[in-house]
Amino acid sequence: VQLQASGGGSVQAGGPLRLSCAPSISFFNIDTMNWYRQAPGKQRTLVAEITRDGSTSVALSVKDRFTISRDITKNTIYLEMNSLKPEDTAVYYCNANHRSGGYWGQGTLVTVSS
Repeated sequence: VQLQASGGGSVQAGGPLRLSCAPSISFFNIDTMNWYRQAPGKQRTLVAEITRDGSTSVALSVKDRFTISRDITKNTIYLEMNSLKPEDTAVYYCNANHRSGGYWGQGTLVTVSS
C-alpha cells in the first residue's frame, strides 16, 4: 500500500490548512486510515483516525479544531485543520492499517507561526 500525502505548508496562527492522503488501493480494503504528527524532538502521536465504515475520532488536543474525512469518489482522506496554533507545528504522516501490515506516507510539514 502506497500513500501519497500532500497539503502541508506554512500558515499563521489561527489559520486553516487541509492535508490530503490518497492510498494506492481502495480504502474499503483498509482497516483504518490515520493521521499522525511528529514535532521536533518529540514522539509521533496519533491525531485522527477514520475506519473503513467511516467512523472517526480525533485526539483531545485537536478536538473541535481538526476534522478527518474522506471522499469516496476520490479515494482520498483529508485532515481539515482550523484555528492552528504554533504547537501544531510538526511533520504530519498519513498511515494505513491493512491486513498485510501498517504503511506510512512520506510526511508533510506543517509550520504555524505566531
